[in-house]
Amino acid sequence: MTEQAERAKVCAIAREWVGTPFRDCAEVKGRNGGVDCAKLIYCVFNEAGKVEKLTIPAYSPQHFLHHADEKFLGWVQSYAREIPEDQAQPADIVLYKLGKCFSHGAIIIDPGWPNIIHAWFQARMVVRAHGLDGQLGKSGRERKYFSRW
Repeated sequence: MTEQAERAKVCAIAREWVGTPFRDCAEVKGRNGGVDCAKLIYCVFNEAGKVEKLTIPAYSPQHFLHHADEKFLGWVQSYAREIPEDQAQPADIVLYKLGKCFSHGAIIIDPGWPNIIHAWFQARMVVRAHGLDGQLGKSGRERKYFSRW
């Protein structure tokens, strides 16, 4: 499969998660399921065959408010490489620094950045969004971009 076909597959799988309720530490697709932003990224890439089965240890949903250790960033760095924003493409990942560490993530979808799909607590579900709107686009908000390719 070509890289473009793999990227299209990741985006298609991400779209299948839209409408899944937001639930901390969950990873079940669909309206009766639940997922958070970290597990969404993992589940989409796992289903697309781009990452092996990975055990993400239990974590506090409020970790980012009290700790600076970069758990989420570390998980993403274990299977993706950091890239500059201007190289971000559909199926790449964007992480946002909220609180004391990088604690929110999204999958960039076509036609490209800033179009994203993410499990957003404020929406209470997985949604399509503009990656620079509202809280995510807050002035000075630090972001990092990653690619599996």
